Amino acid sequence: MIKRLFVIAVLLLAVGSVISFSYVQRYMDSPLDLSADGLEYNLLKGSSFHSVIADLTAEGALSNPLLLKIYSRLSGKGRHIKAGDYFFAAGLTPRQLLNKLERGDVRYYTVTLVEGWNLTQVIAALRAQSQLKQTLDTSAELLTPALLGLDKEYSSLEGLLFPDTYRYQRGISDLELLQQAAARLQQVLLEEWQLREEGLPYASPYEALIMASLIEKETGVANERPIIAGVFVRRLQKGMRLQTDPTIIYGLGAGFDGNLRSRHLKDKTNIYNTYRYHGLTPTPIALAGREAIHAALHPAKGDALYFVAKGDGSHYFSSTLEEHQQAVRKYQIFQRSKNYSSMPDSKRQG
Repeated sequence: MIKRLFVIAVLLLAVGSVISFSYVQRYMDSPLDLSADGLEYNLLKGSSFHSVIADLTAEGALSNPLLLKIYSRLSGKGRHIKAGDYFFAAGLTPRQLLNKLERGDVRYYTVTLVEGWNLTQVIAALRAQSQLKQTLDTSAELLTPALLGLDKEYSSLEGLLFPDTYRYQRGISDLELLQQAAARLQQVLLEEWQLREEGLPYASPYEALIMASLIEKETGVANERPIIAGVFVRRLQKGMRLQTDPTIIYGLGAGFDGNLRSRHLKDKTNIYNTYRYHGLTPTPIALAGREAIHAALHPAKGDALYFVAKGDGSHYFSSTLEEHQQAVRKYQIFQRSKNYSSMPDSKRQG
């Protein structure tokens, strides 16, 4: 009799366990109580799964937190969840939630560093990222290449970042993101330098990068990059000044009011004034993309030594000063207030 009762008790316990397990499993595959907009959740470093359950219960997302705790205890899951920003979409089940936390399927944010930007613009873009840990409490002018672990050959951080869209998790610092952009630039520059054409007037990859930054600032039409590179390279090879307006504008910095005047072209105190100084500028003047770097190392063949903006983003290229002056009269006279001539016109001769 006692043996029979024991068997019955065991059977009832087994049946109850199966029913309970089935109930837990059904709950684990039922949608959480999330709104159609979903739920953003920041899992802090060091938080336990039990604290996550408490938070989601307070948010009204968990109707039966005890079942989730039981499942976690029985399955051993939830012990190694990863911190970060998460987004829980409508329809997410407790099982998917748990897997998501263990995988570290966190939310990523993006920041884009744009071709042609200078360092001041880059820092402003990073400071606008609220999810980015702000550690660079200084002006762009005080940031040094050494801060990013770059070689001592660089006197400025200007142009040493690769323009691209970068993904990051909440909590990464602005310095870490800059280090990524600097490492990416070095990689691209080395790749392009190794495939460069012969006979170029550059003593180092850095000089090629400087040239690429000038090309980037002068180019409004992508397919003109190699042509503009060809003009600049030929001028260097002939000992001519580059005479390109963006270099003067960069040297003026915040003092530039939008109008480039004759006194600016004559200003010898501006070390970026390529109307007064031969050769390349001391540093890059902007972020240069791979296409501009490639163009600097693969300039188009030809005999053009001048170009002038046509007003639609493109340029007219000339091989003689006379032809160039005619082009200036045709394209520049009526739009000088909003566009700038590149290469010497009748008032800008080296």
